[in-house]
Amino acid sequence: MGQPVLAGVDGSGHSLAAAEWAAREAVLRDVPLYLVHAAPPLPGGEVPDQARETLRRVGERIVQGVIADLGARHPELRVRGEQSAGAPAEALLSLAAGAGLLVVGARGSGGFDGLAVGSVALRVAAAAGCPVVVVPGRRLGGFGNGTRPAGAVPPVVVGYDAHRPVAEVADFAFGAARGRGAVLRVVQAWVFPAEAVSPRTLFVAEEDRATWEDQEVLRLSDALRAPQERYPEVTVRADVVLLHPAQALLNSSREAGLLVVGRGGGGRLGPVTHAVLHHAGCPVAVVPHGG
Repeated sequence: MGQPVLAGVDGSGHSLAAAEWAAREAVLRDVPLYLVHAAPPLPGGEVPDQARETLRRVGERIVQGVIADLGARHPELRVRGEQSAGAPAEALLSLAAGAGLLVVGARGSGGFDGLAVGSVALRVAAAAGCPVVVVPGRRLGGFGNGTRPAGAVPPVVVGYDAHRPVAEVADFAFGAARGRGAVLRVVQAWVFPAEAVSPRTLFVAEEDRATWEDQEVLRLSDALRAPQERYPEVTVRADVVLLHPAQALLNSSREAGLLVVGRGGGGRLGPVTHAVLHHAGCPVAVVPHGG
């Protein structure tokens, strides 16, 4: 049996959307779904036993309610849940060590209107040892602008740097596309090389641009050869675009079912990952790697 999918729930709309996404993913992977409710510590020193017991009962109702709801919609789903006394981010990070995937809502019951991504989602995306999917607060099927044909499988989009290819990111994206029967769109953003900058002019000759772009296309094709051999059933569409990476990914993900980005070591999210987490309209998978 594979590692379970882990999802945090707190009763908010965002967490319910994350639990629904996680349930579908667990069914796709044929692994159990593990739901966790962790309440933030109450302020002050001594917490009355009655208050602690009330919080426990509320958390239990939330977990059991989500289990019943998901079980009714996904009869084949194997799901269980528990409560944690720790702070939400720390509880999820601890449990993520034994999970194949951690799924959280973009924000929880705290925060304020207009907040795109909450502190728990940012913390686990930056530090979890397994891939993390951050789900916007909309039910599955509500992502995108609604122009996709009925029944069409939305593509998986992955941001890929052919200059520094990362096997973990490629394998996650190819695996996600294969499991869904989806097209994989590989997006490589590029900029003009240093020799294009001249103290005399900002003009770039069309033939120079075409040459540099052809080089990027060839480099991406070379970088994708190994993962394509490992996943021959996946249809790949490679896009090499002259844009800032965040903008290129956001443009490509408007009708995506999942956007995949990488995260290096150090427990920090880069600016591109921050941008897509805050602005993408589809779930975003953040895949840790050693690069």
